[in-house]
Amino acid sequence: MESGSQDRNLPASERKLKKARDDGQVSRSEDLSHLAVLGAGAAAVLALAPILFERLQQSMGKQLSFDAATVMQPGYMLARLSEATTIGIAGCVAFAAIITAASITAAVGSGGWVNSLKPVMPDLSRLNPLSGFGNLFTKKKLLSVTKMTILTGVLFAIAAMFLNSGIHTVASLVLQPSSAAIRHLTEWLTSGMGLLLLVVLFAALIDLPLQKFLHRDEMKMSHQEVKQEGKESDGNPQVKAKMRQKQREMAQRNSVNAVPKADFVVMNPTHFAVAIRYDEKTMRAPQVVSKGADLLAMKIRDVAKHHAIPVLQSPMLARALYANSELDQDIPSTLYTAVAQVLAYVYKLRAAMRGDGPMPGELPQPFVPPELDPLAKIVKATAV
Repeated sequence: MESGSQDRNLPASERKLKKARDDGQVSRSEDLSHLAVLGAGAAAVLALAPILFERLQQSMGKQLSFDAATVMQPGYMLARLSEATTIGIAGCVAFAAIITAASITAAVGSGGWVNSLKPVMPDLSRLNPLSGFGNLFTKKKLLSVTKMTILTGVLFAIAAMFLNSGIHTVASLVLQPSSAAIRHLTEWLTSGMGLLLLVVLFAALIDLPLQKFLHRDEMKMSHQEVKQEGKESDGNPQVKAKMRQKQREMAQRNSVNAVPKADFVVMNPTHFAVAIRYDEKTMRAPQVVSKGADLLAMKIRDVAKHHAIPVLQSPMLARALYANSELDQDIPSTLYTAVAQVLAYVYKLRAAMRGDGPMPGELPQPFVPPELDPLAKIVKATAV
């Protein structure tokens, strides 16, 4: 069954959320952006308008002042016009900078900073009318339409109440002096803007956690996607097993150089060879310094004979050591007794070669627990 056909009821993993963020997919609150733009715009107007109007008034006064020198020098009028234009452009740039900074701050505050150009890159799939029509009926779109409908209704209701309560006061302003009328009109518009911002703030406080919830819900994963992500994160088990096998084979081939350091080599005549080293001063237990099978076993045998390392035949012990021990690691504790018997035989053999004792007979076959012998396991499984 494809992952797309399964119910996505599992929470998104951190890896998927990070990938979505790298692709520019994060939760963004449009209401928070609206609040930032409207609030910063209103604050900018209240803060910059008096200064801008004062500078423009001064500039306009200069523009309308004429004397003989001004008439005789037309370039002076051009300088005046340039000054007035500079003031107007500076005011517009300051207003735009405030609005832009507020919009970016709101976007970063709702979804964090995202370093990705993917959302603005051309994507021909967005031109598909079928997929676009399907996106109109997603849970996120339906909730967004419902929210906007409710918000629009609330705004219209509050605007109607505000206009109804203040329309008579505004109408009576024509009977007041112009300065007082403008002041009262400014206060009335400011209170109306403040009430509008309160409504948008309330909507943003609801929309911010709502967008986070919808984003998490959109990122949910199916069981198949979780399994596939686990494979991608940890690697395919079959591939990892092959890699470990290759690494072991390379380590075994390289371990041939350690054979001259071994105390003895134990073999299963032609299939397995294991080189053992033991130093009672520095080691807690005997260690395997080299091991191999087939051709590598023959190579270990030849190197051992070249360096006068005893090569002993003990099939069960060789198979058990090869299957249950690792290079440069202590042998299993269950094989201590068997290896100790072989070591005792090797010490007697070396003493005899030095002339310090009689030559020992054949190596007695040490006891190896059947569960450590891979051949015994195969025979048992076949019998069953």
